[in-house]
Amino acid sequence: MMATGEDYDPGDFILTHSKCFVSRIIRWGQKLRFWGERRKYTWWNHAALIVSKEGDLIEALGRGVVPNKISAYALVEYTVVRIHPELANVHDRDEVVAYGKWALGEKYGYLTIVSIALNLIVGGKFTFFIDGQTICSGLVARALERTKIIFDRSPSRIMPADLAEYFNVEPPVPGSPRGAVPPCAG
Repeated sequence: MMATGEDYDPGDFILTHSKCFVSRIIRWGQKLRFWGERRKYTWWNHAALIVSKEGDLIEALGRGVVPNKISAYALVEYTVVRIHPELANVHDRDEVVAYGKWALGEKYGYLTIVSIALNLIVGGKFTFFIDGQTICSGLVARALERTKIIFDRSPSRIMPADLAEYFNVEPPVPGSPRGAVPPCAG
């Protein structure tokens, strides 16, 4: 079932799941940090920012930060994450959308993925990336910094599982319909 403009506001975001190679690697890497009860959050491997009531999205994919539509996920399992009004007023949401639009055209942050992977493997906190490049969850986290939301790490180190945990987004019940797997989003 596809969400409609009644289900979200600009400044909210979606979390989704796919099974392509890159998505599996993202979930595997997230499992290095998320143990026990927290492991459920590793289900999610992609995030996209909602920027209009019409369902316009901005997301970071392998080809860079691009516009999309929520309808592209119509046959795919995803969850709309609503930002509570106490965390984001109308002005804050406008700033979230403005940041997303500003980021359009940035390249995908492959070096950021390598940095996160090294941190997960060795447990360090050293981060490296190239300015002007981003990953999906980093894009969403940087946009949400325009609200009252404060993350416990740099947005360049935020993974989809971090967003799921922060907003307490549960994975679907086992056996629930999941729709068609989308082209690789990660």
